[in-house]
Amino acid sequence: MFLVRSAVIIIIIGIAVYFAPAIFNNAPVDLPAFEMIEWDDKVNVATGDAYMGPWRMNASEFHLVDDPSVSLNSRGTAAVAWADYESQNIKLQLFESDGTTRFDEPVTVPSEPNIFSWFPRVLLSDDGNKVYLLWQEIVFSGGSHGGEIFFSFSEDGGQTFEGPVNLSNTEAGAGKGRFTAQRWFNGSYDLAKSGDGHIYAAWTEYEGAVWFSRSADGGRTFLSPYHIDGGNYNPARSPEIAVGADGEIYIAWSKGEGHDSDIFYTVSNDFGETFGEPKSIFESSGHSDSPSLAISENGDLHTVWSESEEGLWGAYRIKHSRLNRESGDFSVPEIISDTSSGQVASSAYPAMALSGEYIFVLWDLFPNLGQRPQGLGISVSENSGESFSPPGVVPGSVDPALGSNGSRQGLYMNKLDVNRDGAIAVVNSTFSEGESSHIWLFLGTLQE
Repeated sequence: MFLVRSAVIIIIIGIAVYFAPAIFNNAPVDLPAFEMIEWDDKVNVATGDAYMGPWRMNASEFHLVDDPSVSLNSRGTAAVAWADYESQNIKLQLFESDGTTRFDEPVTVPSEPNIFSWFPRVLLSDDGNKVYLLWQEIVFSGGSHGGEIFFSFSEDGGQTFEGPVNLSNTEAGAGKGRFTAQRWFNGSYDLAKSGDGHIYAAWTEYEGAVWFSRSADGGRTFLSPYHIDGGNYNPARSPEIAVGADGEIYIAWSKGEGHDSDIFYTVSNDFGETFGEPKSIFESSGHSDSPSLAISENGDLHTVWSESEEGLWGAYRIKHSRLNRESGDFSVPEIISDTSSGQVASSAYPAMALSGEYIFVLWDLFPNLGQRPQGLGISVSENSGESFSPPGVVPGSVDPALGSNGSRQGLYMNKLDVNRDGAIAVVNSTFSEGESSHIWLFLGTLQE
């Protein structure tokens, strides 16, 4: 649901494309199960009702669980965070490598009372003791759109949390990723960390600016936000951060309103103190959106994004390109998933993670244009992006009885993580109107 708000009147705007009713009677997902990964049985992390009443700001009656995020450490522990819309809180559960849960009941992360907290981004340290969370709260700070970016961290394995701290402190509607003046996604931000205790956050505002902030002390304090790009109704959306081993930090985002949108990026070589002039990765005649970034062991930057030659809300395909660190050039984009096979109508909103030379790419599947996504597509490269496997579906992610994928307030998510041993963690939400909503965890191991 996209929402338009003013001080006088509140209007509910429904998107006729991705936020249409979830009816899958014409074109079921026809992708094969992905067999390069040995999957465990999917885990039902949380269950809720499936009701969304009229938008009445923070007094809205929304009864569902949604917006999952996952982080997997080198020990195989998976941290899963999600939003409980009925209580308006962020929830957290940790799954140990043997499948057991760390907490008898999910932890409720402290937040502002009676205010929607949603779209968490979670990071877990290798020792499993530190948990970092970034999320959006629908705080109305005086502007036309509600939204602030909050951060909190735990040093006791997620049992208790410090804060939270408002990083954005703006009236501009932080966390909004605007496509047009009437349509946007919430959840437009990212969180990253480096091994030296630095924490990095980036977000966008409804007016279109993208901002960056960093902490050098594990999240205890953050520097004042740094304006990266965008603004003045030239909107930036969906920022993504990648951190290298030598202090380099890349940020990528999509920018442009309406049907014209390209992927831009910038780089810092001093741990985020300064950034270079933003550049476009590739200019296209269509609509490019939702980049995802990762840095390989040799320092090359990999990026995937979704592109529609037909423009905004058309049929999207997933593309990949690699920035060679030595030459400074991007490779010719390769199409990972498109609509030529007729197996799905659109593939969009990718996530990417690296394990050695293996590149994992995950995305939302759209059986029909004009309807919500159902299920998750996946592909893997075994050779640092030189080629990718034929796409498949994450087993168990397509189930018409469970309705559509969730993400009812926007599709900018963080559903994928892998570790250096080839373990993979995937999360998804499902929503069946009037029946139930769920948070799902899929764990697996790459078969070499």
